[in-house]
Amino acid sequence: MRTIKYPNYRARRTRAKNSIRNLVRENELTKNDLIHPVFVVEGEDIKREIPSMPEVYHLSLDNLESEVEDLLELGVPGLVVFGVPDSEHRCPEGTKAYDSEGITQRAIRKIKGLTDKLTVFSDVCLCTYTSHGHCGSVREERVMNDRTLDLLARIALSHAEAGADFVAPSAMMDGQVRAIRSELESNDFENVGIMSYSAKYHSNFYGPFRDAADSSPDFGDRSKYQMDPPNHKEALREIELDIKEGADIVMVKPALAYMDVIKEVSENCDHPLAVYNVSGEYAMIKAASEKGWVKEEAIMLETLTGFKRAGADMILTYYAKEAVECLSEL
Repeated sequence: MRTIKYPNYRARRTRAKNSIRNLVRENELTKNDLIHPVFVVEGEDIKREIPSMPEVYHLSLDNLESEVEDLLELGVPGLVVFGVPDSEHRCPEGTKAYDSEGITQRAIRKIKGLTDKLTVFSDVCLCTYTSHGHCGSVREERVMNDRTLDLLARIALSHAEAGADFVAPSAMMDGQVRAIRSELESNDFENVGIMSYSAKYHSNFYGPFRDAADSSPDFGDRSKYQMDPPNHKEALREIELDIKEGADIVMVKPALAYMDVIKEVSENCDHPLAVYNVSGEYAMIKAASEKGWVKEEAIMLETLTGFKRAGADMILTYYAKEAVECLSEL
């Protein structure tokens, strides 16, 4: 770095007023950076707040229209669909996950029937459809990687047939992107993209999501297939593998405690990079705000901007709608 000295250089000159701060700003958060998650459930006339995620709701299919209208009005460019089936639709192999009449597939068709202006991402996993809550096929309390690949490929194909623009495998099975890419290509869905949860860590920040999706495992945990939090070089290997297997967008999840990983991936990868501002991160801000300890809008925007500064191209966040409303007022 070149040598610069006071008083020839006075950093405050470019901070003096809002207009100059806007001109020299290095990173900027916009509505086009945001993807909004939705949790879709069976039933009718359901809009049920998730207790551990204030202002996030379980929605029945008939309430998706108002949600889509809100996103279109705000200009949020995309949403990711999480289908939450009833308990009777769960079994050890999670076979309902690729049922054409499953809750996720019907939700995708519903959204695409309302508009083609939103990019629809669909979560591809088994944890909400298996009776044991793990992300793959289980034998003697062991998650079987290769047996799970065929199931994930079937799920992805069913989502593509329903109209998803991108499928988003989140199970962290080795080879999942290759299996899904092959299945899509062989069924003439070569234009359906893959946003892979490439570096998904075994994190304690997922608790509220597991409440929302009713997806806590019945035994053990997910440490044997999700990434170990102390590792960052491993994330680069995972992302390189997914790109070689056909991923169009890669992801780091969670985001807040993994800024260093986001930065390193952004500097070593030329593919679009998504980050997931996960449920625990969202819930912490909400809880602190409710206590009056932080200014919610300000800390929300600061956090989301931090992800952009670290190198994220897009952010999955439960704050998407609120963030756009705040940005429009600036």
